[in-house]
Amino acid sequence: MRQIRRAPDGIPVVLFAGPQRSDFVAIRESISQAKHIPMRVEWKRALSDALREIRDGAFTAILLDRSLIEQPDLQTVRQAAPGLPIILVAGPEDETIDVLARSSGIRHYLVKGRYDSQPLARTLQDIVEQRKNEEALFNERERAEVTLHSIGDAVLSTDINGRVTYLNPVAEKMTGWTREEAAGRPVGEILKVIDAATRKPSRNALELAIRYNKPFAVNVNSLLVRRDGFERAIEDSVTPIHDRAGQVTGAVVVFHDVSEARAVALKMIHLAQHDFLTDLPNRVLLTDRMTQAIAMARRYQRQLAILFLDADNFKVINDALGHDTGDLLLQSVAKRLVSAVRNSDTVSRIGGDEFVILLSELQDADDAMLCARKVLNSLAMPHRIGQHDLHMTASIGIAIYPTDGRNAETLMKCADTALYEAKEGGGNTSRSYRNRMKVRAAGRQSVEGSLLRALERDEFRLHYQPRVNLQTAAVVGVEALIRWQHPTRGLIQPTDFVPIAEESGLIVPIGRWVLGEACRQAAHWRDAGLGIVPMAVNVSAVEFRSTDFSISVARLLDEWRLARGQLEIELTESVLMQDTEVTAESLKTLRELGIGLTLDDFGTGFSSLNYLRRFPITTLKIDRSFIGDLSKEAGDRTLIAAIINLGRSLRQKVIAEGIETEDQLAALRELNCDEGQGFHFSRPLPPEDLTTYLSAARSFTSANRDEASRERVAAAV
Repeated sequence: MRQIRRAPDGIPVVLFAGPQRSDFVAIRESISQAKHIPMRVEWKRALSDALREIRDGAFTAILLDRSLIEQPDLQTVRQAAPGLPIILVAGPEDETIDVLARSSGIRHYLVKGRYDSQPLARTLQDIVEQRKNEEALFNERERAEVTLHSIGDAVLSTDINGRVTYLNPVAEKMTGWTREEAAGRPVGEILKVIDAATRKPSRNALELAIRYNKPFAVNVNSLLVRRDGFERAIEDSVTPIHDRAGQVTGAVVVFHDVSEARAVALKMIHLAQHDFLTDLPNRVLLTDRMTQAIAMARRYQRQLAILFLDADNFKVINDALGHDTGDLLLQSVAKRLVSAVRNSDTVSRIGGDEFVILLSELQDADDAMLCARKVLNSLAMPHRIGQHDLHMTASIGIAIYPTDGRNAETLMKCADTALYEAKEGGGNTSRSYRNRMKVRAAGRQSVEGSLLRALERDEFRLHYQPRVNLQTAAVVGVEALIRWQHPTRGLIQPTDFVPIAEESGLIVPIGRWVLGEACRQAAHWRDAGLGIVPMAVNVSAVEFRSTDFSISVARLLDEWRLARGQLEIELTESVLMQDTEVTAESLKTLRELGIGLTLDDFGTGFSSLNYLRRFPITTLKIDRSFIGDLSKEAGDRTLIAAIINLGRSLRQKVIAEGIETEDQLAALRELNCDEGQGFHFSRPLPPEDLTTYLSAARSFTSANRDEASRERVAAAV
């Protein structure tokens, strides 16, 4: 739409085209009578001049002398200035003026010489007012269209019959239709929206918005089918359009692409319900599926099974070869488990090396055991990880619905209890839950509760076993060993409660008590002049990994004024292989404090020569399992000789534990083992009995410490 032409001072301008100046003057005089809207008149004698003016700029209106034009000329004027109001001017004798005006769609005409009697000024005022309103409306629409072109949402409008009247560029791109192609077509042809789940057309929200005169939101699970068949997820809403009188004239649909956002949301949901390493369902999703499976089993009176699986030797492999290899092994295990069960079953990783299999449709309880055997056989095959062929076994605990429990929590507890039984049975096996297991599990829980109270009631005791120089038979140190003086069960050995303490985490406060009490006892013997050094204390992996372990040890040394070499810490091989960088730093700190470091149970794990050279180990302790048949088995003798030579080459002391016979002692002396301990010398003794033992032992010279002397020492104790 053209803007109204105005003079420099802002007054609207009217163009008169006619051959007579007198007519121009008369028209100008008549227009000057306009009171509310002042206007000016421009005059062009020829039609061609008038057309050039019209093309160059907009006018409020054009007055055309009848003598200049015929009907085809009017079409030329209309093309030059679409929408420009035209007023014909004719002489009184022109009888065709009325017919020409009507046939050309012209609303106004004037008779020459009657300008004053005709309401020319009023007519032009009405035209100016109308043009101003049209201009304002045009500007408003233009601003709205610019806005709709610039927003990121797609916009489509329709008339009251649901035929498309407008598409913005985003809507054109998303639907595949141009505005010109879509104009006048039914909206259902342009905007094809289907339900993503049912693949059926979504409800006609546009029709509802027009019928009920209120906004409607379309199904959020919607897919827009583009003109070429491409589909994308959208969210859209429909709002009715009203005219100035408030009547509904159509509707506008606003929609936008949510494919990426919906994909991200689905990915987040997946991550929240699946294990990041194996992509198996995690505990959250497993619990949900178990709940649903139990509901279905209850409804149709069926059985289902829970198989709780734990790797037997994963920790050793993970520590020896690193976490990256361990992760690859877990992924291999996950694939084996999935391939060993049906598609309808669920395999879940709930943490670490623990997996749970849900057998949702079970014909017979024995089928669960058959499935467990299949799983164990599958896992027993070597896992090719990088350059390694890794062998891994597992233990499985089985619980059956409804026999063992009627909800997910109970079934998991029963399967876990059965798993513990499988572990105790040596691993690489499966156990079904039985009621007797509940009694044992309750007993373990009772022990766990009693352990906590034992700390509070000071029920723990330390016994001390002498370490002897095998060449001189002199006592050269002691090892502190914990006992539990239970108020009703009597003295409990560590094998009966330490594993439970490690599982529950109570081993940390118990271990701190052991270190403190051992340091206190060492200081007491020092002050009494016995000089028993060093004092060796076993430290668990959990305790060693605690962040303030080194700090707490340093405080104990200061508190009891223990000198360098008066305290030794014994660690197993598995401790050294966990996070080797941190382990090396911790061991270095302990050595700087003057603490001896003993590698306990040496030969039973996977320590490499590299570890022994890298870590500041001072002592190797040969596991008792190699000592038992030392006098009979040549293989054990060769192995022990190799360990002793290894220790000597690394400048490490070698201790043999579990010495019980004279033959074992003689063999170790022959192999030049440095030290030993075992029942052959003394059982672990309470501190007061050990004092008596030492007093008796010192009454003999090293030359006379034969079998008879040991008998006299034992008699004294």
